[in-house]
Order: sequence, then C-alpha cells, then structure tokens
Amino acid sequence: MDLPGRVSFTLLFACLVLSKPTVRKDRVYHEPELSRYEDNGTHKYDHEAFLGKEEANTFDQLTPEESKQRLGKIVDRIDVDNDGYVTISELKSWIKRVQKRYVYENVAKVWSDYDANKDNMIAWDEYKQSTYGYYLANPEEFEDTTDQFSFKKMLPRDERRFKAADLDGDLVANREEFTAFLHPEDFEHMKDIVVLETLEDIDKNGDGFVDEDEYIADMFSHEDGGPEPDWVRTEREQFSDFRDTNKDGRMDKEEIRRWILPQDYDHAQAEARHLVYESDADKDQMLTKQEILDNWNMFVGSQATNYGEDLKRRHDEL
Repeated sequence: MDLPGRVSFTLLFACLVLSKPTVRKDRVYHEPELSRYEDNGTHKYDHEAFLGKEEANTFDQLTPEESKQRLGKIVDRIDVDNDGYVTISELKSWIKRVQKRYVYENVAKVWSDYDANKDNMIAWDEYKQSTYGYYLANPEEFEDTTDQFSFKKMLPRDERRFKAADLDGDLVANREEFTAFLHPEDFEHMKDIVVLETLEDIDKNGDGFVDEDEYIADMFSHEDGGPEPDWVRTEREQFSDFRDTNKDGRMDKEEIRRWILPQDYDHAQAEARHLVYESDADKDQMLTKQEILDNWNMFVGSQATNYGEDLKRRHDEL
C-alpha cells in the first residue's frame, strides 16, 4: 500500500482514514457501525440492526417477494431451537452475531493490505509502512498541514492503540489483536483507549478535561455569530444535568466513559424488544414466522442483504 510518487495530502489522508475507524461524531458506542436513525418510517435503524449495515444497503435489488422469501430462511436460522417461535433472547443473539460478523468481515477485507509478508500476522512495522510509509519518506510535504488528524499526530496515536491491542507485547498482531486495534469499542481491554482518544479529540485547550463549550463544539460550530438552535441548548442542558455528574463544570475520563460507553444500555436487547413489540400480533412476547413476514418491511423492507448470497453458498457461519 505504499503510495509512489507525489501524492496530495487529501488523497493520502483519505487512505489513512479509510484504513481504520476514526472516532465518530456520534460518540456513544451502542454497536459497531450502527447508524442512529430516527424512526421516520423507513425503519433503516431496524434494518441495520437485523441485517448488518452492508447487507441492508444491498437489499434494494430484491423485490418484496424475494425479500420475504429470504427473510423466511433467515427466521429459520434465528429460531435455534426449532420450536416455531422467535423469542426476544433468540433475536438478541442474532443481532449480536450480525454485528460481530460485520466487524470480522471488515477486518478480513483489509487484512491482505497490511500483511505484507503473508505470514498471517500483521506487525506494527507492516501497518506503519502501509499507512504512513509515504509520510515517513517525505515529511517535508506535510509541514504546512494544519489538519487536526495530521500524520504527525496520528502515527503515535496508532502506535499506542496497536500496543494496547497487542496483548502479548510482541508488536505483532494476530487476527483477534488486529480486530481489537481496528474496532477498539468492541473489546473490554480497549475501552480505556476509546475514552482517551475521545478526550484528546474534544479537549482543545489540553487541560485533560472536556468543558461545556468543548462538548458543544464537537457537534456544532457557530457561523456568523448566529443564535444556537434549540437542539444545541438541549445538549447544553444534557451536559450540565447528566454528563457532568460531579458538577465541576467539566467532564473527566470517568464521566466521558459513562457518556460514550454506557453500561446500562444493551442495544441488542433493546432492539430485540422493539422488534417483538412492533410485530407481536397476539402479544405473547415472541414471534412466529408469519408475524415476522407480516411485518417484513420493518425487518428488511425493500433493502437488501448479502444473506441472499450466503444462502446460495449455504454457509452457516452465523
């Protein structure tokens, strides 16, 4: 992945960003890569939770009849005890597995780009050369950049994250360690890194805390000194009432942790309950295949899933 010749900063930075996840503006990690859509009638949030993001995005190619047919086969997989009913527990397990599959497939897609010597391991030096090789060889071309995600800033940050993911400390990552590096929010031993990176992104004055103005600036920038919209005023209230729990006017690391990594919210459980509540015609707290098919638009809609390809291949990974 070395970039020969003269490459603009924009292109090179795009390669860096695409090579790994950056901290999202929506900083609360419910599940990896799950968009937080309002329920506006499209059910896009439900589709992503039930199918996975990429699968949901490809469902447009299917007719309603094809969607229902393939949804029926997915329901058979969810009903692991084959009793004809999908329980909240079974649906929760499915949603968690869908999200986990997305993470590992994402890693598989980029693995060969970094495994330069094809030993099925990725050393820090391999990743560094693949991602930062051009910058390291031509630092003078980046001296004038003021981008907050400059290579000078991101290289040591990536190295710190890589070392945190590298549990045996040999600076060589196996699949699991590299997955933790790319998707730290999914691994308990990486949660401190997620919090620290969030703090560093928002803490513009470098005092080790996030004050109210920094919190707001992360999601809203004033233009021409105009008034703040209502949602910003609501976020200021959220900061003072719920984020700043010790009422000292700023968030420390523990308060940031409670904000972005809420321990009292199980996304998969909440989504499973929601899907059952909306589709459970006889209110017995579980779903038949027919109840799911009757509400197919909520589960898959007119959007697609690569499960169609999976079913053709008859894979049983999930």
